[in-house]
This record gives sequence, structure tokens and C-alpha cells, in this order.
Amino acid sequence: MAPELEFSIAALSVPARRHIRVFQLHQFLDRFAMGLTVAVVALALTDRGMDLFQISLLFGIYSLTAMAMELPFGGLADTIGRKPVFLTAIVASFTSLALFLSTSDFYVLALSFAFIGFGRALRSGTLDAWFIETFKAAAPNVDVQPALAKAQWANAMGLAVGAVVGGLLPDLLGSLAERLDASVYDVSYAASLTVMLGVFVYTLLFIVETPRQLNPRAVMQGFATVPSIIKDAGLLAVRHPALSVLLAALAFFLMATNPIEVIWPTHAKPMLEEGYANTVIGILTATFFFSIAVGAWLSPYVSRLFKRRHAVTLAAAFACMAVVQIALALQDGIVGFVVVFIAYSVFLGICETPASSVLHRCVEDRQRSTMLSLRSLIQQLGAALGLILAGAIAEVYSTPVAWTVGAVFLLVAVILVGILARRLAAEIE
Repeated sequence: MAPELEFSIAALSVPARRHIRVFQLHQFLDRFAMGLTVAVVALALTDRGMDLFQISLLFGIYSLTAMAMELPFGGLADTIGRKPVFLTAIVASFTSLALFLSTSDFYVLALSFAFIGFGRALRSGTLDAWFIETFKAAAPNVDVQPALAKAQWANAMGLAVGAVVGGLLPDLLGSLAERLDASVYDVSYAASLTVMLGVFVYTLLFIVETPRQLNPRAVMQGFATVPSIIKDAGLLAVRHPALSVLLAALAFFLMATNPIEVIWPTHAKPMLEEGYANTVIGILTATFFFSIAVGAWLSPYVSRLFKRRHAVTLAAAFACMAVVQIALALQDGIVGFVVVFIAYSVFLGICETPASSVLHRCVEDRQRSTMLSLRSLIQQLGAALGLILAGAIAEVYSTPVAWTVGAVFLLVAVILVGILARRLAAEIE
């Protein structure tokens, strides 16, 4: 495996620079649309009369749908093209939002969440694969990690800004919604639906992909080839030592970090005065995404410290996260918690692009979407296992104990990525 050239935005060709800008704006808009509902989804469901058990069931429907469809639609994107599959994902998201706005019935809401999962599965590994392939064609043998970091920064900023705006809209326009006999939180969902339409138009106009045969027969042939594509991707993951180790490390990484991402509001809220606790939690949610964006922006500079050895960068970042996760578990005051939580979020942002860079170097274009879907599926399984284990430990002992145990999974991930770094170094030699 030949060493890659160092990334320099000034040295890139005009098409390569434009490609990065187009994808950055696309990622920002798409995640902004999603972020508009992130801050209010639980509140909107409660306002529709759902209890905690029903809310858990709805999220379970979303997760199961996404996991069941991840690989088939990743394989389809590799066959018929990334753009048409992503456009279908937007239609699925639009349908989900429309269903949500139309009802307070649990079963219709369940269908809405199934469409969210369907859209998630369609999105996974589609335009990310298109971005990498087009960038590699425009900038051959250039280190892709800084380009990925720019996209990840836009992604996180879209979620952060969307979360802030989505939280403000019910207060600003909620009275108007009530006059129309709607929920105050429907304002955020209506805004998300509108932005999603904009993403559809932007994708049509600015995402340029070499057309592939796309008719009913081609689609059926695409579905027919999906099993073999999935089989080949699975065999590649098994037979390629670097990919196997990377995917295992990412599973342990999500086992450690997902419980913090899900549980932290319940841990932080008792540290706050009741009168402003919800407001602070909302601000911290936005800060979480902003901090991830900062980490994504920093990741190329961190990579340079390790001479652009992405596996080594990832191992160092995982090790730092293990220390910070233990420090977070030890905090019993809100000031200390916020400081450590921000540091933790920054490291989350730093970790994403080194892992993606290693994966993309090991995969050919024809399997890229499928492999990204396989990665997403393995990460979701790791996240689910980690959440179940952390919930059980927190119930018996406490949340800090659960988070401390989670840090052990990060240490396992460090060991695995250390093995990966040695393998990659041997391949270059």
C-alpha cells in the first residue's frame, strides 16, 4: 500500500475544492433538517399522549428497521447508484415527518418511526461513498482524512444549529401552532419537512454522479445482486485483517460511548436547579454537537502530530477518551461535568475521520457503500449491547459505575487499534 500525499486545500484542483464545498453544504443541510427534531422528539411524543414505554417501543421500531435494512440498501447503492438511493432516503424521511404531523395514534407513529429507520438505512454509506470516490478521482493518492474531517465538521454543525433552532421554534411560534389546533412542537417538525424538501432539490441539482441504468428491470437486477455483494463484503471483512480488527474496535468503541450519549441528561439534570434544568440540558445538547464539530476540525491537525498514521491517531484518541470517560464519571458538580463533557465530545469528533480513512483505504469502490453499511450495522449492535449493559449496571449500582466499566471497552478498542496500526505499517513497508 503506497503512502498517501499530504492534503493541502491550496494544492487541490478546482474540481476537488468545489467537490468538498458541495458536499459540506449538503451535509450541513441534511443534518440541519434532522437536528430540528432532535431536541423536541421526546417532548413531541409526550405531548401526543405517549408514555415512556410507548416512546421506547417507537425508538425500538426505528432501530430494528434500520438494522434490518442496512446491508441490503448499501448493496443496492453499490449497484444502481448512490444518488437515486439517497433521493429515496429523503422521500422516506419526508413521509415519516408527514405521518408524524398528521397523527397522535400510536400505530401511525410506529409507521412514522419505521420510515425514519428506512431512511437511515438508505442514507447509510450512499453519498459518503460517492464523496470518497469522486474526491479520489479529482485528487489521486491524496490523504482523504482532512477532506472527511471537513465533511464531518459540516455534519456536526448542521446537527448543532438544527438542535438550537428546533428548540427555539416551539417557544417562538408555538402560540401560532396552538391557534391552528396543533402541538407547539409541530413547528419544529414542519420546519424539518420544509428543509428536507430543500435537501431533495439540492441533491438533484448539485450531486453529480455518472448515470447508471435505472429502470424497473435494472432495479430488480440490483436487488438480485445484493446477496452476492453482501456476501463479498462480509468475506472481505473476514479475510482482510485490517478491516476485521477495525470493525471490532469500532464495536467496542460504541459499547463504551453510546451509553454516555443516551444517558447523560438523566445524570446531569439532578445537578441543576429545577427552574432552569431543561433549558441547560437543551443548551448542553447543542454544545455536544458543536464540540463534535470542533473535534472534526481539529482531527487533521491531530493526525499530523502522528505523521498521518491514522490508526495510531485513532488509538491515541481512544486512549484519551478512556481517561476522559472515567473523569466524567467522577464529576458530581455541574461545572466540572460540563467542562469534562465538552472535552469528551471534542474527542468524539476527533475519532470519526481517522477510522473512516482506514476503512476507505481498504475497500474498493464497488463495495464501498456495502462496507459502510456493514460498519454502521456493527456499530449499532455494539451501541445496543453497551446500552443494555450500562442500563443494567446503572440500575444495580449507579450511572458513574456504568460509565467507568464502559471505559474498559475503550481500552480494548485501544489494544485492537494498536494491532491494526502494526498491520498497516507492515503493509506500507
